[in-house]
Amino acid sequence: MKAFVYEKAGLSRLRDFPRPRASADSAVIRVLACSICGTDLRAWQHGSDRITPPRITGHEVCGQIVEVGPAIEGFAAGDRVSVVPAIGCSECPCCRRGYTNLCDSLQTVGFQFDGGFAEYMEVPAVAFRRGHVYKTPAGVLDEEAALAEPIACVVNGQEFLHIEPEDSVAIFGSGFIGCMHAELARMKGASPIILIEPNRNRAKAAHALIPFCSLIVSSETDLHGEVERLTGGKGIDVLVTACPVGQAQKDAINLAAKRGRVSLFGGLAGETSGFLDSNMIHYKELSIHGAHASTLLQNKEVMGWIKARKLDVKKYITRVYSLEEMQDAFRDLESQSVFKAVVKPA
Repeated sequence: MKAFVYEKAGLSRLRDFPRPRASADSAVIRVLACSICGTDLRAWQHGSDRITPPRITGHEVCGQIVEVGPAIEGFAAGDRVSVVPAIGCSECPCCRRGYTNLCDSLQTVGFQFDGGFAEYMEVPAVAFRRGHVYKTPAGVLDEEAALAEPIACVVNGQEFLHIEPEDSVAIFGSGFIGCMHAELARMKGASPIILIEPNRNRAKAAHALIPFCSLIVSSETDLHGEVERLTGGKGIDVLVTACPVGQAQKDAINLAAKRGRVSLFGGLAGETSGFLDSNMIHYKELSIHGAHASTLLQNKEVMGWIKARKLDVKKYITRVYSLEEMQDAFRDLESQSVFKAVVKPA
């Protein structure tokens, strides 16, 4: 079978692999759709010490079972399934409290297990044991199902923020994740919702998808002056840095209202220190939060929204790529010419 493999920093390529076989308590799926995450892009660009190479990457996956081990109950060949990729041990303090995404021994599809950028993928036994495999609802397209996991990560990030009706919300970054933060903030009644993006073309394309947002093209206007105008001088209640840019973290602290909440959602590559003013955090009584991955319940919640059409996710899929076009997909994401790239191997 064909698979896209991370070999080391700066080297990922398409290779031939034997098709995986199911063990007694695992299954093999034919990959129907696997979307590309910002984490995948950063690994392609800069490498990742979280990935054990050589590794077939891709963790936002929907597939159809073609082989199932005899010990697996409740699933059969032909079932269409979604996999929640970040799998906890169920025993550490975080897992016992329900925060399986923060497990001390976290194992993740596409990092410690081979992932979905392939024609076939083995769903590991531990994913079944922990309940991280569930049947994809009828009526949800394969490519839509692949987006449930990244949106679940947004849900996880927003749980800290306690967004309430009429909270002002600002999002730095107008990619897929930034747009999803805006969509979920709108579902909670936030107003105004402000999208901050330096790239005019990117900003305009995003604004066409989420026209309910106020738009600030930060490279062309006085960011602080515009925020002051939009909030009546109060500052912003909730800010999300949905981009891997340290300056956005610095701006978020400066623009926050007193007792504001800030999510440092987008991970940084390279230097990660020196962007936060601790005195400003102290005197404004700001709350600063991180966010990592998502849980099984958050994934299922998002899938329910997609099935019920509370979220229109299909409009964000700019292009569907084959495995042979993987390098093109990463280059397009790097150039910000697409919002969400989905790979369909078949």
